[in-house]
Parts: sequence; structure tokens; C-alpha cells
Amino acid sequence: MGVEIERKFLVVSDDWRAAAIGSTLLRQGYLSSNAKATVRVRSRDDAEAVLTLKGQVEGLTRAEYEYDIPIEDARELLAMAEPHVIDKRRYLVPFGGLMWEIDVFAGRHKGLVLAEVELDSESQGVALPDWVGEEVSRDDRYNNASLSRDVSFALERD
Repeated sequence: MGVEIERKFLVVSDDWRAAAIGSTLLRQGYLSSNAKATVRVRSRDDAEAVLTLKGQVEGLTRAEYEYDIPIEDARELLAMAEPHVIDKRRYLVPFGGLMWEIDVFAGRHKGLVLAEVELDSESQGVALPDWVGEEVSRDDRYNNASLSRDVSFALERD
């Protein structure tokens, strides 16, 4: 079984940009999402794709299974997932011995910037960079599956 342990934060400044070592355009659609499991398709730079199944969150941990799929299949599945699709550019930023992922959202979530860091255990210490603010790891509104369903989210932030 694959496991994902991550913490998520709102980003409060662009100071991370100077340290970014690369970026990828992500398009992800949610085919099914409920309290027990999520099924997501994700394309990277419209060149490669994965199908991901995620289990129920317990603390900061959940089961995660990911499978490579042909990009043509991903395009069809993304069309099937509409309107539950989000677009974002993910930047990789090393900090404090960990690789942070900074997601800059586009479309109806434009203006939202989140930082995620994956951990080896829930008790692992994390040095927080100055450019992160409030932790939203346990706030379901910032879960990508929730964002894909919530059309009003961007309007609430204006």
C-alpha cells in the first residue's frame, strides 16, 4: 500500500520564487470523490498522466495508489470529469532539507497559492519558510477534490 503524509499551508508572499527549481503544468479531474475514497486523473504538461486513488484521511495520512496511463486516455477522462477539473502550475522549492510543492492555481481558483510538503511520518519536524502562513492541512476547503467541486470558492476570496 502506498501512503501519503503531507502538510499544506497558504502562501503569503512570492519569496519562494527565487528558490524554485522547476515547474509543471497540472490539470487534474475528479471522477469520484467521497468520504471514503477519491479517484483522480492528472496530466503533467499535457505529455504524461496518472490515475490516482486516495483513501480516507486519518490525521495527515491516507492510502494512495498511482498508475501511469496514456495521455490520450487522460484527456478523455479529464473531459469526463468536467466541471470537476482544476488547473495549476506546480513549482518545486527545496527548503529545510525537504522538497516543497507550491501550487499556483488558475481558472476559477486564480489567486490561490498553496504550499505542500510530504513527510515520512506525522511526527516529522518541519522548518517553516517565511513565505508560508496559516496551515490548512485539516481544512477540507483546501483539499483539491473539494476545490474541484466548489465553484464559489474564488468568489469568497475576492
